[in-house]
Amino acid sequence: MLRKEDAHTEFKRELTDALKKEVLAFANTSGGSIYIGIEDDGTVTGVDDQDQIMLRVASMLRDAIHPDIMMFVDIQAKQIEQRTVIHIIVSEGTNKPYYLIKNGLKPSGVYVRQGSATVPASAEQIRKMIKASDGDVYEDNISLNQELTFQKTTSLFLSHNLRFGIQQQKTLGIIRSDGLYTNVGLLLSDQCPFTIKAAVFNGDDQSEFQDRRIFTGPLFTQLEECYTYLQLKNTLSATFDGLYRKDTKAYPDTALREALLNCIIHRDYSFSASSFISVYRSRIEITSIGGLLPGIHQDDILMGISACRNKKLAEIFYRLELIEAYGTGITKIRTAYKHNLSQPEIHVSTNAFKICLPQMQSQVTPPPSALTPEATDLINYLHHNDSITRKDAETLLGLSPSTVTRILNQLIADNRLHRTGRGKNTQYHIR
Repeated sequence: MLRKEDAHTEFKRELTDALKKEVLAFANTSGGSIYIGIEDDGTVTGVDDQDQIMLRVASMLRDAIHPDIMMFVDIQAKQIEQRTVIHIIVSEGTNKPYYLIKNGLKPSGVYVRQGSATVPASAEQIRKMIKASDGDVYEDNISLNQELTFQKTTSLFLSHNLRFGIQQQKTLGIIRSDGLYTNVGLLLSDQCPFTIKAAVFNGDDQSEFQDRRIFTGPLFTQLEECYTYLQLKNTLSATFDGLYRKDTKAYPDTALREALLNCIIHRDYSFSASSFISVYRSRIEITSIGGLLPGIHQDDILMGISACRNKKLAEIFYRLELIEAYGTGITKIRTAYKHNLSQPEIHVSTNAFKICLPQMQSQVTPPPSALTPEATDLINYLHHNDSITRKDAETLLGLSPSTVTRILNQLIADNRLHRTGRGKNTQYHIR
């Protein structure tokens, strides 16, 4: 009678498909031995055709498991209690996680040893194994999702007359030499799990919420859709130089573009939290996850010094002409505000990097005037109703059309109301 099964020993009465999971578990944990021809209770029953079983074991493991595990497996026949058993010695692998090819890099395909049991690995265990094998560079690690498609990215490459075949994907670091997708591939795929969240507020704090959006999909899609959304919030104001009108945006296009690119390219994707954008009345804040890399300080950033966290991702953006050179984004933002009284601000914490873009000075809304009792009544009404017409406002306040028009115009100038429609269809809404 042999000792019982434990963390490093597994008994099997006969060869079954479950052997693959046991081998995986030992290779992904700390190694162990599997005996074919021994009951769970340790009773030796033996096998009939040792050569055939050994060939089947080798073929089974070679065809079903990736990466190649055979260099860590020794299959031999031995005599125990005058019976022939197959002894499979599995060493701990150096290229973990090992997984069932048909199931992929997910709990149903990756197994570990817990005590005397073989169990599916958790997603966190799989991530830790990848990190330990591939190092601490997120974009070089194997993607947990291997079922990736690249519809948007392929279209973008083709629009720049660039090929996006298997060989190009290997060159860009999207696919490894063993055919597995990396996290760079995950970020550019249609299945990208990371998001950017945007929120718009009525004032200069978060007390009055107005709108919310979540941007998903490949990073290129998030960049395009997020930039378009911010342009909708980038209001125009008109000034006149003699007879000629000049329209000016609240925020320089260059500053918005570079701040978004910085948020996407330099964020730390080992964190699952979303990047987020907050649009206030007089500023936009763009916050990405991940502080500065070790050895880089905020003063270095202001001088144009850059240490790229995601070098392969930045190289791909460079090839697509989305960035001109590394480390120029902050300099471009500051140049866009060169003649503005209020300057962009950068705030850095251990795990976050925030760029605060103020409105151009000519766009900054003056402090609102004090509310008259009539204006207060109008605002209170709109807090409980979607809109009001001028005619309804006259009835509500009991005032003349000219007085009501003056009150409404002042509330619009104070950025408390906004107007939609024209003529008789004009309505007023609270901001």
